[in-house]
Amino acid sequence: MSTTKPTTTPVDPHETGPTDTGVDETGSLSGPESRGIEYISDEERGGKPSSLFWVWATPNISFLTITMGALMVAGLGLSLVQTVAVSLIVSLCWVFVGVIAISGPASGTSGSVVSRAFYGLRGNKVIVGLYGWLLAAVYLSLTWSSASVNGLGLLSRVGVPSTQLVGIIVVIVIALITVLVAIYGHGLITRLYPYVANGLVVVFLAATIFMFPHFDFSYEPTEKLSGTSLVATMTIGVTILGSTPLSFINSPDMARYLPRSTPVWKTAGATAFGGALPGILFTMIGALIATGAGFDMVGDPMGAFDSGLPSWFFPIFTIAVIVAAIGLNGMTTYSASLSLQALGIPIRRIPSTLIIAVIGTVLTIVSVAIYDFTTSVSLLLQLVIIASAPLIAVYVTDVILRRNRYNDPNLFDETPTSRYWYRNGWNWPGLFSLVLGGVASALFINTDVFVGPLSALTGMDLSIPAGMIVAAASYVVMAGNRVRKDSATVNEPLPDTATR
Repeated sequence: MSTTKPTTTPVDPHETGPTDTGVDETGSLSGPESRGIEYISDEERGGKPSSLFWVWATPNISFLTITMGALMVAGLGLSLVQTVAVSLIVSLCWVFVGVIAISGPASGTSGSVVSRAFYGLRGNKVIVGLYGWLLAAVYLSLTWSSASVNGLGLLSRVGVPSTQLVGIIVVIVIALITVLVAIYGHGLITRLYPYVANGLVVVFLAATIFMFPHFDFSYEPTEKLSGTSLVATMTIGVTILGSTPLSFINSPDMARYLPRSTPVWKTAGATAFGGALPGILFTMIGALIATGAGFDMVGDPMGAFDSGLPSWFFPIFTIAVIVAAIGLNGMTTYSASLSLQALGIPIRRIPSTLIIAVIGTVLTIVSVAIYDFTTSVSLLLQLVIIASAPLIAVYVTDVILRRNRYNDPNLFDETPTSRYWYRNGWNWPGLFSLVLGGVASALFINTDVFVGPLSALTGMDLSIPAGMIVAAASYVVMAGNRVRKDSATVNEPLPDTATR
């Protein structure tokens, strides 16, 4: 075990061979991206923060957003005005996603590496392994399962039987397209997603126009909620919708190629508005569709569109739904490949992408074949907010305390000489803050499978604010002084030897 003084020329443990592989390190429309979590030097950066608007708009211009909006009305019993209020409250969650995105240009690496600063080199592997990688595979499975079901429905319209074999083939085809997006990486995502986003907007707005005659703008729930019951239901709605933005702790990954001089407000603003604006719009479209008589937007949302759209347009809409799922999963797979590298496994990003894709594909095939599996995983994901709210709270707090100073070679030094080695590789204040925030979220959560003891007293779901406030406050108390002290010494550019 080394006991020498910290060096400014750390060895990247993920460097497994020469970088001159004939593959574009940054990724483009014409070639895959070979770069992983390695530091990106100033000379290799470029682009404008406005590109992040479309990157984050694409996964939110989705069928999932529409169905979640419908759930507010048809499932929870909220009125249209109340759904607007819930959607606006949830849009504030995107501010946190924007704040952590600014650590990307500052550090020149992924969020799964930046988090070494607040969990420690070993502690970070546990967090990234569980949330950044394992749950990513589960998310892939659920989204691919939904897309494959829609794909099967589309094929059945042209006479292809919906057999198990056909289902597996559909899953594999969708997975392969997603993997290509992730392999081509950042360059393709930032260049192609503006066109994808605009195409999805055109199709989904056209679908909205076709469904317009079914909207009931004077809709009121049969049983009007009021008082404590209304507040409790709205808090549940906030948690359901808020679980989406709070899960995007990978926003630094998409911003890390921007020049370090990029104004932080532009990076944060483009990220936040990109996610929030389509989220509000398509949540309300879903809510309006749910007011249509005879539509079951909770039990059979695609069936509602099948009956409300012209027969010639429904296949186009279905393809758009599948494309949206691929767009979301392309980003998820991309970030998961970086997370696998951050675990310390000596593997390049493209093989890492293939590994996460294979695991997600296997889970998807199983979930399509075994209904109970999908149900179990879906219920599990209802509880993800217990982890995601404290995770993003600790990240945001560290960005503020550290004044976004992450341009530190110690992030890439996985030896005991690194300042982020802490106690044998574990930063207990950061880890304890995360645990305390998770406990607070669990006490206030209200889901179908678990109701926290404090939530049971009022029926309210305050898991998001409780988890975030407790995690952030704990981190300030336990780690604030050290973080400020560390940040004061991070003011030098990384040496060329740290760039790969």
